[in-house]
Amino acid sequence: MSELASTSKKAKWEHFPHAADVGVRGFGRTVAEAFEQAAQALTAVITHAAIEPNLQVEVSCTAPDLEILFVEWLNAIIYEMAVRKMLFSRFAVTIDGTRLTGTLWGERVDIARHTPACEPKGATFTALRVAADRDGTWSAACIVDV
Repeated sequence: MSELASTSKKAKWEHFPHAADVGVRGFGRTVAEAFEQAAQALTAVITHAAIEPNLQVEVSCTAPDLEILFVEWLNAIIYEMAVRKMLFSRFAVTIDGTRLTGTLWGERVDIARHTPACEPKGATFTALRVAADRDGTWSAACIVDV
């Protein structure tokens, strides 16, 4: 069973099933937009509550290719959530070759309001794929250990 959210005709995200963990996939007109949408899917694994974009956090990652860069991106978000005790609801990504700079907007976790369902431990290389489809839509997907 897939859960799907869409913000435009091509930008959307979904969860896909995996034995004990969860798959996240983002779609977009660009690879950066697909990464942003996958980050939305990551947040939706944790909570369906509204998250106010009150605080801003900058991240950067480098990797030898786009697929590993995608895992690094999700793991950077997971790291920031853990150390800052935050959830994020808005993401902006710029990719230059295999270097990513990103901005995360969110707020500190409020257990009563956000009722987190789980804590993601890390993005994995399982089901890892970053590619453009025939119609030019980019997708970025992997399994997240929860």
